[in-house]
Amino acid sequence: MQLRHMMTLLNPQEGASKVTALAWAPNNTKLAVVTVERVVILFDELGEKRDKFATKPADPSLGKKHYQVTGLAFSPDSTKVVVGQTDNIIFVYKIGDQWGEKKSIVNKIVLESAVTCLIWPPAQSHYVFGLADGKVRIAGPKGSRSQTLYNSDSCVISLAANISGQGVISGHGDGSIVRYYFDDEGTGLPQGVVCRHSCPPYALAWGQSIVAGGCDCRVVMYGMNGKVLQHFDYAKEEGEKEFCCASCSPSGQSVVLGSFDQLRLFNWSPKRDCWDEGGVRHIPYLYTITAVSWKKDGARIVAGTLCGAVELFDCCLKKVMYKNKFEMTYVGLSQVIVKNLNQGSRISLRSHYGYEIEHVKIMGHDRYLIANTSNSLLLGDMSNCRLSEVMWQGSGNEKFYFENENVCMVFNAGELSLVEYGVNKILGTVRTEFTNPHLISVRINERKQQDNKKVAYLVDLHTISIVDLTRDMPIGSVIHDSKINWLELNETGRKLLFRDKKLKLHLYDLETQSRVSLLSFCSYVQWVPLSDVVVAQNKSNLCVWYNIDTPDRVTIHSIKGDVVDLERSGGKTEVLVQSGVETIGYCLDETMIEFGTAVDDGDHLRALQYLETLEMTADTESMWRTLGGIALHAKNLPVAERCFAALGDVAKARYLRETHELAKQKQVETGLPGVDHFQVEVRLAILSKQFKVAEGRLLEQGLVDQALDMYRQLYKWDEAIAVAEASAHPDLTTLKETYFQWLLDTGQEETAGEVREKEGDYLGAVNLYMKGGLPTRAAKLIATHSELSGQREIMERVASSLVRGGLHSKAGDMYERVQQPQKALESYRNGHAYRQAVELARHMFPNEVVILEEEWGDYLTSQRQYDTAITHYIEAGRTVKAIEAAIQAKQWPKVVQIVELQEASVASRYYLQIAQHYRAVKNYQLAEKYYLIAEAAQEAVDMYSEAGMMEEAYKIAVSCMSKEELVRVYGAHAKKLADEGKLREAERLYVAMDQPDPAINMYKKHRQYDHMIRLMALYHEELLVETHLHLAKELESEDHWRQAEQHYINAGDWKASINMYRAHNLWDDAYRVAKTHGGLNAANQVAYLWAKSLGGESAVKLLTKFGLLEAAVDYATDSFTFDFAFDIARVALKSKLPEIHLKYALYLEDEGKYAEAEDEFIKANRPKEAVLMHVHQQDWDAAQRVAEQHCPDSLADVFVGQARVAFERKNFQQAETFLLRAERPDLAAKYYKEANMWSDALRLVKEYLPHKLDEFQKEMSSQSGQDIQDLLGQAQSWEQNGEHSRAIMTYLSITVQNCTDHEVLKRSWSKAVELAVKFVPDKSLDVTALACDRLAHIGCYEEAGKLYMDVDMMKEALDMFMAGDYWDKARHIATNIAPRYEQYVEDAYVDYLKEHNKTEEMRSVDPSSALKMYMESGQWDKCLGLAEKQGSKVLAKYVALYAAHLIKSNGTMAALQLFTKYGAPANPQNFNIYKRLCAEIFAAQLGGASSYHIYSQLRNLLLGLVQQLEAKESGGASLKEFQRYLLVTHYFAVRAACFAHHQLTSIAAKLSVAMLRYSDLIPVDKAFFEAGQMAKAQGWENMAFVFFNRFLDLSDAIEEGSPDMLDNSDLVDTDIPLEVSLPEKPSIAEDKREEVKEWVLAVSMDQRVEQVLPQDERGTYVASLVSPHTGVMSLPCVVSGFPVLRDKIEFKAPGYAANKEDWNRLLMATKTSQSKECMDINTFLKHWCGAPTNPTYAFH
Repeated sequence: MQLRHMMTLLNPQEGASKVTALAWAPNNTKLAVVTVERVVILFDELGEKRDKFATKPADPSLGKKHYQVTGLAFSPDSTKVVVGQTDNIIFVYKIGDQWGEKKSIVNKIVLESAVTCLIWPPAQSHYVFGLADGKVRIAGPKGSRSQTLYNSDSCVISLAANISGQGVISGHGDGSIVRYYFDDEGTGLPQGVVCRHSCPPYALAWGQSIVAGGCDCRVVMYGMNGKVLQHFDYAKEEGEKEFCCASCSPSGQSVVLGSFDQLRLFNWSPKRDCWDEGGVRHIPYLYTITAVSWKKDGARIVAGTLCGAVELFDCCLKKVMYKNKFEMTYVGLSQVIVKNLNQGSRISLRSHYGYEIEHVKIMGHDRYLIANTSNSLLLGDMSNCRLSEVMWQGSGNEKFYFENENVCMVFNAGELSLVEYGVNKILGTVRTEFTNPHLISVRINERKQQDNKKVAYLVDLHTISIVDLTRDMPIGSVIHDSKINWLELNETGRKLLFRDKKLKLHLYDLETQSRVSLLSFCSYVQWVPLSDVVVAQNKSNLCVWYNIDTPDRVTIHSIKGDVVDLERSGGKTEVLVQSGVETIGYCLDETMIEFGTAVDDGDHLRALQYLETLEMTADTESMWRTLGGIALHAKNLPVAERCFAALGDVAKARYLRETHELAKQKQVETGLPGVDHFQVEVRLAILSKQFKVAEGRLLEQGLVDQALDMYRQLYKWDEAIAVAEASAHPDLTTLKETYFQWLLDTGQEETAGEVREKEGDYLGAVNLYMKGGLPTRAAKLIATHSELSGQREIMERVASSLVRGGLHSKAGDMYERVQQPQKALESYRNGHAYRQAVELARHMFPNEVVILEEEWGDYLTSQRQYDTAITHYIEAGRTVKAIEAAIQAKQWPKVVQIVELQEASVASRYYLQIAQHYRAVKNYQLAEKYYLIAEAAQEAVDMYSEAGMMEEAYKIAVSCMSKEELVRVYGAHAKKLADEGKLREAERLYVAMDQPDPAINMYKKHRQYDHMIRLMALYHEELLVETHLHLAKELESEDHWRQAEQHYINAGDWKASINMYRAHNLWDDAYRVAKTHGGLNAANQVAYLWAKSLGGESAVKLLTKFGLLEAAVDYATDSFTFDFAFDIARVALKSKLPEIHLKYALYLEDEGKYAEAEDEFIKANRPKEAVLMHVHQQDWDAAQRVAEQHCPDSLADVFVGQARVAFERKNFQQAETFLLRAERPDLAAKYYKEANMWSDALRLVKEYLPHKLDEFQKEMSSQSGQDIQDLLGQAQSWEQNGEHSRAIMTYLSITVQNCTDHEVLKRSWSKAVELAVKFVPDKSLDVTALACDRLAHIGCYEEAGKLYMDVDMMKEALDMFMAGDYWDKARHIATNIAPRYEQYVEDAYVDYLKEHNKTEEMRSVDPSSALKMYMESGQWDKCLGLAEKQGSKVLAKYVALYAAHLIKSNGTMAALQLFTKYGAPANPQNFNIYKRLCAEIFAAQLGGASSYHIYSQLRNLLLGLVQQLEAKESGGASLKEFQRYLLVTHYFAVRAACFAHHQLTSIAAKLSVAMLRYSDLIPVDKAFFEAGQMAKAQGWENMAFVFFNRFLDLSDAIEEGSPDMLDNSDLVDTDIPLEVSLPEKPSIAEDKREEVKEWVLAVSMDQRVEQVLPQDERGTYVASLVSPHTGVMSLPCVVSGFPVLRDKIEFKAPGYAANKEDWNRLLMATKTSQSKECMDINTFLKHWCGAPTNPTYAFH
């Protein structure tokens, strides 16, 4: 990815004007910038400044400049801006959608600490911000409260969100990076500290991994588990400074970090699975980059600097033009921005899975996007910006159809996949081979429906399948007898239209699974949009179904022409008919259409109004009926009544009116909707024949009699009896008798018989069945009940009735039961029940069995059941009949099996028949076998000959013919076959006769070269290549080039086919052959020759088509075909002309044609090459001419060349002249040195290269052998001769390299300065600076300082004194001589003292710095002593810092003593320290009574803090919080005091139980352990059992790290917190836990102990302050913590009370023991709560 600077949005200022925050809007149209001026400036996406507004302070009384804006973020809808400020507040500004809208503050959140950073994660409704106190909080745009996500001990310095917006990370001042998930998206990664960076991570981003940078100039990439993946160290790079900010691209695959003067880019490589350096954008004088933000579409980066500049950069990998309509900007591997150049609209296409987007296409009338990655497919609708990404392993052969604007249809390898736009998963997949959109219909939630997604498609040409995509299951299938060529679902997905090849139109109803034929000869059909109306054409008739629920009701219009389209707009629906060249519109009845729409939309009243306007016809009658049914189902009784009245159904209309009146009456009585009353629902259920529903509603109301009456009125006696039995109704017997009599009276003997059968009266049931003419039922009853088998008379009567009724089989069974076998056998025979007959005959009439089997076979044969008859004929011994039956049944294996068992005389007549069967089914092997058995060999030969199996025919014929006769007969037969065109049959004969050559000649004669080659390969392989080449040349001569090509290639000579095509100017084929067989290089050569043969624009177009334009030019120039290269370049590659001219010039130069080469160099815009050519040839005039005319910069090269030649010829003066003209005195000096002409070289250096004089003199001295004394002598000589400049230079030429005597060096350099000051004043400053620098180098700082003072360079002099640690002299000079540098020296002195840790000296110079030094070195006593002298505020600050240090170092008690000594001021910044102090002491395992002094000290400290907050009257939440801490600490102190007195152990136990109420402040496992222990000691075993159980559950939860498995049922209806944070590790030792576990196991076996908490008179847990039944809140006792219910002791201070019993017990213990602790408690209570207003005892 490259960064290209686009423009400067804000110009830099002269001084510091830091850009504190930047933010892009999510809709990419706005950019917000804020600087130290606290004004938010708004820019549009083009970088134009459009608006601005000033931010507001939290407290205007403090002024408008006491705060800074540290955080800026846009809301997801881009209409609001959240501003975080250092004055402990966040404002939400509404800026609107459009520019210029009024700005207003819509929300603010007041905080306890300064905002340090702020972000709004994508896809979240809340923003996240970090505070200076280490908290990370979350808040929404509405409401004035925020919530803490997590807390840290270190200031939050940076925030970043992951690309999905479901997680955030924060960087803290101690280097820690903390992660928090709103939703871990199934990763299962933990929250909390991820890693600890080597320095504070001011630059923090979260993309593919976590990227952090800071002041150590290192960039580190961390994995999700916190491990270092990569790191880049730039600490040693020159100019690199700390990283101040970072931003991640929206795709997460690029990160930019800002530092000093540069932006550094890193790119994620998915292939290598690591980060790569993406380059550095260095901008001089940009200074520190303080803020950076990446545009949400990834196309821009904006950076703000320390000096107030805001720079805009374009960032992309590449840009591609598509169809000259769209610009595609690849802003990342997985993100592309597509811009419509005509409309100016943009859409960002991004892979949610981070895959690299390989290519993008725009299809479907330039509306739809298609993009592929390695593992997914991206689809999008650009008109409404709905994008989808689905996992996809494509083949590259997918076909896309966009006819449906809600879903894209993708066909791939016989599979149809449906992708709904805007949904990132495949909606459904089905198998189909039919890709025509007219054969697939998809409906997705149209007409305001929900979860209605269906598809209808063809499984094959005769089968339609309908699938519910929501449930992924088929809901219908249509199998049709003709091929289907069109189908479409209606918009609601309830009905399907389809048409077959016979132009017959059908309708399929998905709800009823039924179909009906609508129309024949249908040439056009379509659903009317937004309705269920169907329009179709039948020849010259336009058919319209306004109500498709009644398909027989069709409206027909005569038309001329063909229907071409259907339009619905402006309240009108028109069918467009093409009649010749004219288009005629036929309007449909919009009222009828609107009726259907109103019904579908549920607007019954509108549908009724439409119907009222229509006359009653068959169509409208159907519509009235439809509306009535729908209204009745929706309980719209007035509309339903009107519909049935219109239909003339007076009974139903009257019934509905009565029901409606009842509903209105019940609504008045109950005040609830009357249609929901049970009586109304019962009536409607009866009307709908839903009698079970009506019964259920009546029984729910206990109205059994009404349910019975309903069924009796409907003559549903069974249901009535079932209700009576279920409800044990007293009239059940009467009801049954009435029902039975009614059955007899109405002639329902069968039903009456069933009743008697159920009652167990089987004989009565048989009589009733017989009376009703149901002997079958009677027989069945007799068969199933053995007790009736003795009723012989009845059984005979039943049998006679069965015979009369033709039921012989059942009669036989009955006769068999009454032991009349002959009648039974006769009945079985008459009824063709041969199975029962044979079974009976086997026992009673054995001789009849064979006869019966034959009869059975005859009967089966008559019924055409030949297959079954075979077995019975065999059983009867009738084999001939069995064979005939098997032949009829076509069971030929059985035929063969039976025939083979017969004698030859019988079998012979069947073998020929069997052979003919196998011949017919083409089982020639078996046919041959049976032909030969039947002695019909000629039939077998004829069979094989007809089948073309000449080899087999030949084999059989061999057995009965001589060889000569075979060759004669079959040779003639083969020739005959060849003449008839049956070449393959002839070939087989020739091969069978072992004569392949006639077959080869036959194929050649018929020009069937493929078969000829096949036979050659089989029988003459050695001649195959020669044959291919011969055929190829023959075909080429006949202009059959394609066939010739194939033979050339088969012969392995593909180049010959290319030459053939070239010779005939068939370049396309030549290119194809070269590419296929010769590879890319051969194809390119052919393309080049092809283009060369064309020339001009044709050649250019051809080469462009193959993408070889530039390659062809290069090849032409490399092969010295410059004319062709110029032709191509002039037409299409004018940019290559200079390069061609250059290559041509080099060619001419090699050929010695220098004049022509010069022209070509100039045309190539390379005149310098021409100059160098002439210089190389020493043609100086030509070189100078070209240089002067075309390249003045090359004149120097000409002069240098001439000078080099002059030096070689010892013409030094001329050479020097040339070099001076070339402005190269350095070369002249070099040449003089090489010639050992040092004086001339020195002269040139002094005159033209003074800056190199010192270096030259060193070199000269080393080369000429001069010593220091010589140099001093020469310098003195020049000084005496008045050549002061030369003297100065000589003095300065003495350096540490050639002299080690520091005294000589000091004298020489001082002399140089002296001469410069006196005689060369214009150089005095430079000489002084040089000399002083050298003096400093050898440690002579004082001498250097004096020299600087001599030339009034005071600052430099002071720097020298300070560098040499001459601080007294430096401070004296700054105070008395150069007072303007006094502060400068003092600041440097302070820095010096800090650096060398000279704290004592610092006390007098800068006390604040001395305090910091004491603190950093750990000298806290000195630090606090000095701080105490600086005032209470300073002291409080360092006391807090020391206390925080002690707490972190496990010195909690020392911190408590510190606050006790110095006090605890009510500073908000100290509140976290106080809370941490309390938490550490609450968690500590302190001894019993001995811990009182610790708790009392903390209690007194908190009391002072609370009183300070109460005095401020602005404590708010903090006051309430510390009041709770005070109360808990007081309870701890009282409990510690009670431990020392046996009479107070009950109070100690109560306190332990009461403190469970505060388990959000106390470690929860410790609280329950101590409460359980105390309860156990007091004998409160139920309570102890509950608390210890909870303690063990908590211990398990702490070890597992999750509270999810905790059971809270025991603590319901108590004020004990159920959801509290768990400690990181258990507070109670393992041995203690084991003791508790053993006690719980032992007690759980005791039946006396119950797992319940005791209750008081409120019916509430005894220690609960709140009664869950009444909600009344009681005061806690200040002594025991239990609720104060009665007999209370009240105190002067409101809100405090004590139970009289507990209060008196404490007073008595104090009085009797004179305990200091108890007395201290009373004193504290008096100070805290005031004196009791109604004391029982007095205590002094």
